[in-house]
Amino acid sequence: MEIRIGVQHVSRELTLEVDMPADAVASTVAKALGGATLDLTDTRGRRVVVPSAAIGYVEMGEETKRRVGFEA
Repeated sequence: MEIRIGVQHVSRELTLEVDMPADAVASTVAKALGGATLDLTDTRGRRVVVPSAAIGYVEMGEETKRRVGFEA
């Protein structure tokens, strides 16, 4: 699942690909908005930590990857 995180006062957004279901990501974001930090690890093992006060928005993409190519 692709996740985009907008950080306040930063023109670029953070984009991650994670192996978590949408409900788990939403729960993690909700906990972070309660005062903790948003701590996620992407599929490549990179860890991203964002302070909750700096989170502008979190956009979650589709859980399943779209198929590429033609179907016979």
